[in-house]
Amino acid sequence: MLPIRCDAEGGHPARPGRSDPRKPHRATQSGRPTERNPMLNKLFLATAATAALAAGAAMAAEGETLAQVKSRGVLNCGVNTGLVGFAAPDANGNWSGFDIAICKAVAAAVLGDATKVKYIPTTGQTRFTALSSGEVDVLARNSTWTFQRDTDLKLDFAGVNYYDGQGFMVRKDLGVSSAKELDGATICIQTGTSTELNLADWFRANNMTYQPVNIDSNAEGEQQYMAGACDAYTTDASGLAATRAAFADPDNHIILPEIISKEPLGPAVRHGDNNWGDIVRWVLYALISGEEYGVTSANIEELSKSSTNPDVQRMLGATDDYGAMLGLDKEWAKRAIAASGNYGEIFAANIGEQTPIGLARGLNALWTQ
Repeated sequence: MLPIRCDAEGGHPARPGRSDPRKPHRATQSGRPTERNPMLNKLFLATAATAALAAGAAMAAEGETLAQVKSRGVLNCGVNTGLVGFAAPDANGNWSGFDIAICKAVAAAVLGDATKVKYIPTTGQTRFTALSSGEVDVLARNSTWTFQRDTDLKLDFAGVNYYDGQGFMVRKDLGVSSAKELDGATICIQTGTSTELNLADWFRANNMTYQPVNIDSNAEGEQQYMAGACDAYTTDASGLAATRAAFADPDNHIILPEIISKEPLGPAVRHGDNNWGDIVRWVLYALISGEEYGVTSANIEELSKSSTNPDVQRMLGATDDYGAMLGLDKEWAKRAIAASGNYGEIFAANIGEQTPIGLARGLNALWTQ
């Protein structure tokens, strides 16, 4: 089963031929009607149509992206404008986060240096245009893998780095304990995202009404929500947890129990350059396989010399040369893991239970757990 949604807006094989250790949910009918109906999609989301035209005019050629990145000496990585735990700059402009780690891993694998990244902030409306136009080489920005984005927008999703779902956050003093109590509520929602039609679908299915308060970014959503412009804020549940963690009074806000959609998030590249897609895909898989095999940022040098596991030997470049198949050297995966750690290390350091965001592994645990 493919980890995609049939509407708008990590698992991986541990080695070639293995199925995804983190199984996606069974497909649901909670998706966006506009992406099941192209005409409705054009009427509802003009930005998607614009992005589709841009993508169609700017498909990458085989091998083009790798050559450009190597020539430039820097990876252009499209990221969120600012979402704590996933992608956010500090006071000195240094970026960190769960998605940032993907950018660093790809740069380490391709350029040999995890710092050779230019982070390009994108909004929900500009992210796909930035990718399809070639402004960014890879989009690592909590974006959902969907049918329409894969086909109509001409994007290739390299895999899933976080299985998520859409939820709601409200103030405690609103006195609401379920999303089904939000009939007639004002709801802050980011335009150009899958959450728009997920919300419309869910309210319609439950015979409820709402008043949307449109926002362009998470920062604006946080501002509007805190100012009382909306009763509830809806986005991916992980994004809600990250937003709440940044509040001065996080305990005064609750995330309601309902999850109204399936949101497999992952990095994306342009159609047409399968070599570049393979590189990003197998960098992601190497990070997750590293956790499965117990390869960490702390022991990677030791294991590259002493491990007797054939899979670890191949992955770290001690034997064979898998990198040649990608146009890279044999230690590409070793550098990718060393950049920020394996998938488990990245998860724990940025969004795990010991961070202010406090997310459990849940669906994002290894298949062995």
